[in-house]
Amino acid sequence: MAEAHQAVAFQFTVTPEGIDLQLSHQALTEIYLSGLRSWKKKLIRLKNGVITGVYPASPSSWLFVVIAILATMYMRSDPSMGLIAKIQEHLPVRYQSLSAQCQTVVSAVLFSTLLWFSLIFTMRMCLKQLLSYHRWMFEQRGKMSNTTKVWVALVRIFSGRQPLLYSYQGSLPNQPVPAVKDTVKRYLESVRPLTTPDEFERMASLATQFESSLGNRLQWYLKLKALWASNYVSDWWEEYIYLRGRSPIMVNSNYYGMDFLYVTPTPIQAARAGNTLHAFLMYRRKLNREELKPWLLMSSVPCCSYQFERMFDSCRIPGTITDTVQHWQDSDYVAVYHRGRYFRLRMYSSSRPLSPREIESQLQRILDDPSPPSPGEEKLGALTAGDRIPWAKARKEYFSLGVNKRSLDCIEKAAFFVTLDDDKQGMMGEDPAASLDRYAKSLLHGKCYDRWFDKSFSVVIYKNGKIGLNAEHSWADAPVVAHLWEYVLATDSFQLGYNEEGHCKGEVDASLPRPQRLSWDITPECQEQISQSLAVAQALADDVDFHVFSFRDFGKGMIKKCRISPDAYIQLALQLAYYRDRGMFCLTYEASMTRLFREGRTETVRSCSNESCAFIKALEGGEGVEVCRRLLRQASEKHQNLYKHAMTGAGIDRHLFCLYVVSKYLGVDSPFLKEVLSEPWHLSTSQTPVQQVELFDMVNHPEYVSCGGGFGPVADDGYGVSYTIMGENMMNFHISCKHSCSQTSSHKYGGQIRQALRDMLQLLCPDQREPSRTDQSQTKKDL
Repeated sequence: MAEAHQAVAFQFTVTPEGIDLQLSHQALTEIYLSGLRSWKKKLIRLKNGVITGVYPASPSSWLFVVIAILATMYMRSDPSMGLIAKIQEHLPVRYQSLSAQCQTVVSAVLFSTLLWFSLIFTMRMCLKQLLSYHRWMFEQRGKMSNTTKVWVALVRIFSGRQPLLYSYQGSLPNQPVPAVKDTVKRYLESVRPLTTPDEFERMASLATQFESSLGNRLQWYLKLKALWASNYVSDWWEEYIYLRGRSPIMVNSNYYGMDFLYVTPTPIQAARAGNTLHAFLMYRRKLNREELKPWLLMSSVPCCSYQFERMFDSCRIPGTITDTVQHWQDSDYVAVYHRGRYFRLRMYSSSRPLSPREIESQLQRILDDPSPPSPGEEKLGALTAGDRIPWAKARKEYFSLGVNKRSLDCIEKAAFFVTLDDDKQGMMGEDPAASLDRYAKSLLHGKCYDRWFDKSFSVVIYKNGKIGLNAEHSWADAPVVAHLWEYVLATDSFQLGYNEEGHCKGEVDASLPRPQRLSWDITPECQEQISQSLAVAQALADDVDFHVFSFRDFGKGMIKKCRISPDAYIQLALQLAYYRDRGMFCLTYEASMTRLFREGRTETVRSCSNESCAFIKALEGGEGVEVCRRLLRQASEKHQNLYKHAMTGAGIDRHLFCLYVVSKYLGVDSPFLKEVLSEPWHLSTSQTPVQQVELFDMVNHPEYVSCGGGFGPVADDGYGVSYTIMGENMMNFHISCKHSCSQTSSHKYGGQIRQALRDMLQLLCPDQREPSRTDQSQTKKDL
């Protein structure tokens, strides 16, 4: 018990002679070192806060300004134009006793400091204005205008040197609010290919009525919020899209990331966990010290980093009306689940992080622990997988006092959650494709009770050494988690490594205390609620149809040779495959980032356009090769233009969403907004880019490639597609839908995607080789 461990440090007994105090020097040393580590972190945060606060200047530049002003005054010149004398006249009384020369120096230092802050403010405002320029994104690749060249040079001048992770936050521009007429115009253009003439006419009438009446009123409130808030979208998006959802977050919201596809660095479960958990600690150390490099576009345009703040030590807390995300500071332990038991594993000893070998040893103790779970403990995690309201009520009724509260706090305040899974997963066995599908489903939902879906992320370590990650969505988007996951995979294999027996390297401190088993007192009534939540979650998990495959016929290298954007190419292939699968077009969602703005998250790219539909109709209608090729390029250019507009704050859906929220606050109804926000996304897609290419050697070690990650279906009768472009010759796809819909099949749609990718390349480059027999047979099998 936690209380017992704490009591060892301080004990006393009452005797006839008085009170006999007994102090444990070892425990007091641990307390002292823990406090020392905490103060070191506070000092590092203070130092980084100062550096970030004065960026793009540096703290040392203050001394330069002071010396320059004093040197100028020494040469009998007044650079302040009389301001230093004015400051000297108004010095506090306690400075009047100083000599006139000392008073002048103090006044000069004060003037220099004010000048320094003014210069910082000016540089920051200049940089913010420069970063508001986005015309560079719409210029043809390889043909940069003179204006953009000057702009790039100015950005580099005003950006300073060696920025920390959060250095650019104060210089990022606010996300602009588009004009209502522009958003309405783009919306009508996006739905034209998806509606009949009569339906489009009706929608256009509603849009015109909204634009000329209610729209302007709602827009005024939205502009007021944009002036006041850091971002006019992100807080409402987090609250109303994620935290206010009352359905299960498992499958519906959480997403996952996979291990290396072809390589398992060690088959020993505890050893793989040791390196993996230590790599997480290394990343957290870099994050706390802000040593991670800000993500830059074109090597000079910064992206917002605020989503990194809640990566560790965070948990989603259920509520009856809305959930909340709580973040704590510097948890020194992780919560571990194994065979129905929960453990608290300390990750630090004597103010230092445990070595990989020590973590392996501690986790092996958990694996070897034969104790059974207490009543209700094994499936406790199902509460986080079911509906949110029952979980909120159960948390308040059964986990607000006593031992249950202490144990729940231990899980929620942990740095992150770890599951030691008894299953074996990965691409293996006689049917590697089917095993990859099972691997994806395991990471997405597991057994519905062996993950803590509320934690910011949960790490899964399988029995055969495979690993994976399940992440909660409200606190951050997939690219942020992918950045963490790339670092962990690369550090595990290329930096930490294993010995010849497959164990972690290093020695073990034999005096480390054993992992602490968490205690629970789960009543029969609470167990009944756990069973109900598990039933809801199990039905949801069983309905998920998943298919994962790697496309290796060609990759972005070949697509770029055809002078087409790889993302646009894949999006057109997904729409072509959907048309062949369902015989119709659908509203298509592609996630785009808006991190060019402060606290920006995502925007929707409506990929199904007039141009994409024209290309698909021409191809399927038997038009000539030249016609189809021309329409394909036009559709690709249109998609790139839509994506760039979304990235630069000129999207459609976030603006309409915020207008809808304002209308609800004002208590007014808009038939136009109500219909727009009720339209289902039958095809929801997302690309997860590889951000740290330098960590992987795709030439010498092509086998060390991750399969990416995926998410569950968004619509009951639609598809969810996540894809990752790996290197020059590989593309990975994760396709999800529901068994309960007779019109969808992940394997069939996967086969259509393969065929669409090949047909489009054949159209662009007729001389390309035929796919291998293995690839052809897999496509026929899926179809």
